[in-house]
This record gives sequence, structure tokens and C-alpha cells, in this order.
Amino acid sequence: MKIKDKFVFNFTDEDRLINEINFNPYYQKIDSGADLYVRIDGKKYLNLASNNYLALSNDKRIIASMKDSLDKYGASMCGTPIACGNVDIYENAAVYISKFLSMEETIFYPSCYQANIAVFNTLAKVNDVIFVDRFAHSSLIEGIRSAGCKIKPFRHNDPKHLENLIKNSNSYENMFVVTESVFSTEGSIAPFDDIYELCLKYDAVPVVDDSHGIGVIGATGKGILEEKKITDYEGIYTASTGKALGISGGIVSSSHNTINFLRYNSSSLIFSTALPPVLIAGTIKAFEIIEAEGEKLVSRLSRNKKYLYEHLQSCGFDLNNSEASVCSVRTGSNENTFKVCKYLFEKDILTTPFIYPSVSKNKGIVRMIPRVDLDTDQLDHVINSFKAINIEHPELFEK
Repeated sequence: MKIKDKFVFNFTDEDRLINEINFNPYYQKIDSGADLYVRIDGKKYLNLASNNYLALSNDKRIIASMKDSLDKYGASMCGTPIACGNVDIYENAAVYISKFLSMEETIFYPSCYQANIAVFNTLAKVNDVIFVDRFAHSSLIEGIRSAGCKIKPFRHNDPKHLENLIKNSNSYENMFVVTESVFSTEGSIAPFDDIYELCLKYDAVPVVDDSHGIGVIGATGKGILEEKKITDYEGIYTASTGKALGISGGIVSSSHNTINFLRYNSSSLIFSTALPPVLIAGTIKAFEIIEAEGEKLVSRLSRNKKYLYEHLQSCGFDLNNSEASVCSVRTGSNENTFKVCKYLFEKDILTTPFIYPSVSKNKGIVRMIPRVDLDTDQLDHVINSFKAINIEHPELFEK
């Protein structure tokens, strides 16, 4: 083994699949924005892979706001928030988002991945215990592990199992309960109202990652707290601004004391260059659009998801039971999952494969985001493409 390769191992199945199937669904070289159609090697593909649920990443109002910010602030403040990166637009956005979420205070991180790691790395201690949904996102898991405290996973979306674990965990200093709002591979929505009630009952700190919920669920797109009718939320809220909001970055919202503690003790914040003002400007405008048009956007998104989901199901395809705006067709093995993505790609449709270990063994899925700007003809093209693949390769969808 060459010295330069000593840390490189054949630790995944992807390389073999890519070579055998002659198709790589990852790291496609896209030469366009996250539009409804993306261009790859000069060819157009219907984009069902992007998390651009509300088609905001290319919204002219957002782009105009970002251009104005670019003219005023330049490309970057070239400093951390604690040093010289805490510009006025940053504070204005934090106030606006806090009001939008009905939270006391908000801070920004370069990504929600960093935000999730920072929450646990900063707030949880060795004598604490963290209960976490078994299907929680990698960033939550990595953050929890970094805390060095006891970790107790609970069965997916199962408050009863969670309560049993809590009842048998009275020897810890603090308890945290962690979940996502929307689990993006399957589209399930956490029973966060029940989980939150348990937190109040047992004096545990609730932590919810609303990355796939903000802008997507709730009657007006305000996310999990609106969806579950939770008011005066006493916990920690994180979200990505790089999905339905169409920008990039992460937020943490909580009480004044919690946010202030993170502000002065979170290394992910203190030692990272502040988000460029141009991204903050885009984020504010995205929240403003959702506040003004959220009900219409959520309704349209839900309609597209329902159309795609019900038509694929009526054709006999096996789909994950999705409550949110995600359609995931079950494809089984890693091989089948890659092949379905390849055949869809050949029909000019870009989708996302999830294979082991991202999902359980032989529980692979092809995920699609039925974004707001899809029309019926485009949805029918997706449905007809699945039907054609099933006729040509029925073995790929055997239950």
C-alpha cells in the first residue's frame, strides 16, 4: 500500500456499483442553478433531486435582494461573528426570524450541520443523557457523539418507547430529547407534540431539527411548531436555510440565555467566518416570501406530492408512507436502487438514491422532491417513466 493511500479503504459498495452499472448518481457536474431543469453535460434534466421545495433559489425577488446586499457589503466580512462579522443585517435577520418562529433569539451558523454539532458540543456535558430518534440525521448524531455523554436511541417516531427510556434514566444531570421534524428519506413527520409533552413532563430539553419542515409543513409554512400547534416552545430549534428557503446556512433559535451561551462558547461559531451578508439578505427575503405566500406555496407543494404519490401507488409501486412533500419509491437492494436512478436519468429525470448504510440493508429508495413549480405534464412524465421502467425491468420493483 502506498503511503499516500494508507487511509483509503474500500469501505463502501458504491465504487463496485458505479463500475458494474456504468452510472454514477453522485457528484454530477451540473452547469446550471437549482432550477426545475438542470443542465448536465449540456443536456436538460427534470430536477427532482434538489431540496429546492419552493423554487426560491432562483426567485427574482431574492436575487435582487442579494444583489443589493452584495453592492453594500461586498463578498464577505472576512471575520468571525465575534470579531468583525456581526453586521447590522445579521442582527436584523436574527430578530426577524425569531419573531417568525415565535422564539426569543436566533444565531446563524455556516450550515445546519455545524449548528447541530455546536448545540451538543457546547451545551451537553459528560453527566447528561441524550435520547435520540434512531433515524436522526448524521449531523445530529455526530453532534451528540461529540458531547461524550450517554446516548439512548429511541424507536423511530415512538413516544411510548421514549417515555420508557426516560423513566429509567433518573441518574443524569440533564436530559435532552432529539428528533428531526421531517425525516427526509421517507417523508414521515415526527409526533413532536407528544415528544414535547414528554419533555415538559420529565424536565428534558427538546431539540428539533426542522430543516425539511420549515417552509414545507404547517398551514402557512412555518414548520413543525405550527404543524403541531406548539406555542411558547421551551427548547432548542435548528434548521437549514439551504433547503426550502433556497439559500445556504443554518440557524439555532432558543431562549435568550441559551443563545447567549452559544454566542460566547460555541467554537463552531466563534472560529468560523461569519456567513456572508449576501446570504443573510437572501434568507430574510425568503422568510418574507413564506410569511406572505406560505399558505399558497404549501398547498401547491402538497398538491404536487399527492398527485405523484397517488398515481405511482395506483400503478403498483411500493412507496414509503410519506406525510410531508417527499416521494420515495422502495427499490430494495443497492443494485436495484442505482439501476432505477440510471434508467430515470436516461429518461432525463434526476433523482436521489439512498442505499445502505444511509438506510437499512435492502431497504433502498429513490427519493423525489415534487417541488412547487412542477406542472401536470412533468409529473405525468415521471409517472410514465416509472411505468416504462417497470415494464422493461419488473425485477427492480419486486416486493
